[in-house]
Amino acid sequence: MLFNSFEFLVFLPVVFALYWFVFKGRKPQNLLIVIASYVFYGWWDWKFLFLIAFTSLCSFLSGKFIAKNEDSPKKQKWISAANIIVNLSVLGVFKYYNFFAESLADLLSAFGFQADFVTLNVILPVGISFYTFQALSYSIDVYKGKIKATDDIVEFFAYISFFPQLVAGPIERATNLLPQFQKDRNFDYAKAVDGCRQMLWGFFKKMVVADNCATAVNEHWADYQTLPTVTLMLLGVLFAFQIYCDFSGYSDIAIGCARLFGFDLKQNFNFPYFSRSIPEFWRRWHISLTTWFRDYIYFPLGGSRCNKWKIIRNVFIVWAVSGLWHGANWTFVCWGLFHAVLLAIYNIFGINTKYKDTVSLSVKSILQMTLTFALAVIGWIIFRAESISQAAEYFKAMVSNPLIDFSMLYGKKAVVFAAILMIIEWLQREKVHALQLPDNKVFKYEIVRWGVYFILTIIILAVHGSSQTFIYFQF
Repeated sequence: MLFNSFEFLVFLPVVFALYWFVFKGRKPQNLLIVIASYVFYGWWDWKFLFLIAFTSLCSFLSGKFIAKNEDSPKKQKWISAANIIVNLSVLGVFKYYNFFAESLADLLSAFGFQADFVTLNVILPVGISFYTFQALSYSIDVYKGKIKATDDIVEFFAYISFFPQLVAGPIERATNLLPQFQKDRNFDYAKAVDGCRQMLWGFFKKMVVADNCATAVNEHWADYQTLPTVTLMLLGVLFAFQIYCDFSGYSDIAIGCARLFGFDLKQNFNFPYFSRSIPEFWRRWHISLTTWFRDYIYFPLGGSRCNKWKIIRNVFIVWAVSGLWHGANWTFVCWGLFHAVLLAIYNIFGINTKYKDTVSLSVKSILQMTLTFALAVIGWIIFRAESISQAAEYFKAMVSNPLIDFSMLYGKKAVVFAAILMIIEWLQREKVHALQLPDNKVFKYEIVRWGVYFILTIIILAVHGSSQTFIYFQF
């Protein structure tokens, strides 16, 4: 079920009403969340409910077995390892088997060997990477003693399948979300209202900015070989806004929706296009995933406690895995390694990237933000390309097609709304989300606030782009 669908428009108020007025109490509410979440996920294809149930059950049982073997660290280690292998195997079969089989066949063919590996005709389950990582973090944290294993299977299934963030995050940790299922929730009007504001801003980003950018990018991308340099650059910029507003818009809707039910999810984006360096960019973009890789891969490899070359090795491993997590295509791996190279450069030269001050419009900050955004756009072009050869040809066209043509700007709503978005987010860059309006002389009046919400709603209904599936559903 899509957030931007009529079905969800009916689904959400029904579940909300049942949650607060019928299923009163922690245990009934947890049960309702499981039922609602499975309806939400099964709306797309009910057969994949068995897959998420299997992942949930394996991690739940692993936690119980780890807890029962406190006197045997060796057994705990094997139980945790077994759960990791099982879950990653399921993920690997559905997401990566055909990719590696075809890649190996191509490699052997290059050396004159013909290999015809059997490929699987399977559909990639929506959000499998997200809920798999969420399940893995639970068993790992139980093994490390960061959280106690739960004996309540309903609350655990609710934690894994919680519908607001089920298919595209944020990737929650058991240490943050599971305890919220273990205590009573009372309706908090202020929290619910702020959740609605964040959802509204998320819908604006997705349906107005991202979908209009998608229309412009999809219209011209296939003709990249004949387009002038300026147009190719603009396409890259528009895709940067498309993927940002598409994904952060989903996160805003998910976080806001969770607040309606009394839950606090982790912030997933922190105005990343105002970053002054690539390391800062990755501290602001998809925060739940970057911190997941940091805690479960980078730190176990030694993190930054090694010598400089081992640190760089760790960075390359993490970003190769991160690229592969995003999809079964070498373009994603290349995109990950591109950022690994950039991060290595910052590390080698010891460039300071931990800023204590709020970003401002100083000349230095503007130049830093411009450079960081330009590097991010280069990465997004690789990310958007269908193959490495297409990415290479796109960059070649950017430097070999000298024609300057601004006609693409004419009549493109995406450019206007992307500019409006940046202005609003700049003004609100110290807030959690852009609709946390300041209590000043203007916005202290309720009629002014409601006017803002009304205008945004009209814009969403009037000028939304053609409906597009959320980009990160494929990951």
